[in-house]
Amino acid sequence: MRVIQGAIRSEKIDRLAIGLSGLCLVHCIASAVFLAMLASAGGLLLDPIVHEVGMMLALGLGIVGLGRGIVAHGFMLPAAIGSLGLGIMAGALTLDHDGLTTVYSVVGVLTLALGHDLNRRAVI
Repeated sequence: MRVIQGAIRSEKIDRLAIGLSGLCLVHCIASAVFLAMLASAGGLLLDPIVHEVGMMLALGLGIVGLGRGIVAHGFMLPAAIGSLGLGIMAGALTLDHDGLTTVYSVVGVLTLALGHDLNRRAVI
């Protein structure tokens, strides 16, 4: 019985190792493909129009979604947090494209997402 249990454990370890090897392979290939695509698409992704259109979409969805939430549940906190996130994102658009712009953008997006999540939870 003990030999069978040891064989089963060994088989599980082998399966885990094979799965980990497969994940490593996928990671290596995906990284190479992603970097190749990023080199050619980098100019497009840094184009200011992409950020401006994205900001307009975020503003529109924020106004509609968070505004409807106020009407539906009456709580202002989700809209206030979401508006703060929109403000941080808009402020990031005014900065030069460096590492700090990315940090502000990510903080703004996460804050806006928190506002939308609180809004969603308040309706339920």
